[in-house]
Amino acid sequence: MQLYNTLSAKERAELIEKAGEDRLTLSFYQYAKINNPQEFRDHLFITWNALDVLGRIYVAHEGINGQLSLPAERFTAFKSHLDTIDFLKNIRLNVAIEQDNKSFLKLKVKVRDKIVADGLNDATFDVRNKGIHVNAETFNNLIEDDNSVLVDMRNHYESEIGHFKNALTPDVDTFRASLDIIEEGLKSHKEDKKLVMYCTGGIRCEKASAYFKHRGFKNVYQLEGGIIEYTRQVNAKQLENKFIGKNFVFDERRAEKISDHIIASCHQCGKPFDVHTNCANDACHLLFIQCDACKAEMDNCCSTACKEMHALPYEVQKELRKGQGNSNDIFKKGRADHLPYKKDLRNIFETLKVETK
Repeated sequence: MQLYNTLSAKERAELIEKAGEDRLTLSFYQYAKINNPQEFRDHLFITWNALDVLGRIYVAHEGINGQLSLPAERFTAFKSHLDTIDFLKNIRLNVAIEQDNKSFLKLKVKVRDKIVADGLNDATFDVRNKGIHVNAETFNNLIEDDNSVLVDMRNHYESEIGHFKNALTPDVDTFRASLDIIEEGLKSHKEDKKLVMYCTGGIRCEKASAYFKHRGFKNVYQLEGGIIEYTRQVNAKQLENKFIGKNFVFDERRAEKISDHIIASCHQCGKPFDVHTNCANDACHLLFIQCDACKAEMDNCCSTACKEMHALPYEVQKELRKGQGNSNDIFKKGRADHLPYKKDLRNIFETLKVETK
């Protein structure tokens, strides 16, 4: 019985080209108690592999987080299968704003300790005791309220290319890091302010909303469905769009354009630009923002050293990489010191100061 991928990304891309079918990219999540994540994972892989589903799905005792694509004509069959699972019946599916047939090239269903890594070890914390979900219209009204504090629950490289107007954007690398920073910054306003949060599709701010309630915040709200669902509702209902720039996504597209604003800069020359790329040097693969001119000049590399390495014959590169592993820069997501226009580090406590009214 096949329980893992047998095709490379290149082979899969070729099959997608030959099939000539339109594919849908979508995402969903659900916090639920799963007693046997491995058994559930195997069931999903067998069923979805037969439907030509591709994507990245995490399963844990606390629930499921899925980002995937599938042939549009098989959407009904896929949804029907979800409806056979009690905690996934009639679940909201966030369909991507911008479609790309090659958004995913492999099916990866993995068992994890948690579907959102939070670093918490607190048996009294119940992730199901979440904050109040609000739709796009209510969200727009909430964030105009002087008594509200709007917080972006994503990481720095995501908010760098797009965020809601007047949102506090913690300069963090991980979700876990943001929890303590936000609580510390707003600790004097646990009762008198409305804490309003958002993220890409809702999964992070749902856990965060439960966590901040657990830590004593009295008025906690989250944007239901995240930026993806917000954009759908704004377009469908012709509401004012308060999001500026692009929404970072975790697939081959890397971002969806929500507004025409370009709020980021090329990390190498400082020119207004908001498209992420990975350094072409196989020993680096740093994720950073690089404009077209710098891409051409630097051969899609983040530094002169990487450019020189990338120019060497492949076999020579392999020999030089032996025993070296990947550069730690791969995890920095635009933080590398050799990028002159990387996002400036800010004092987050200054950023999170809220004046008592």
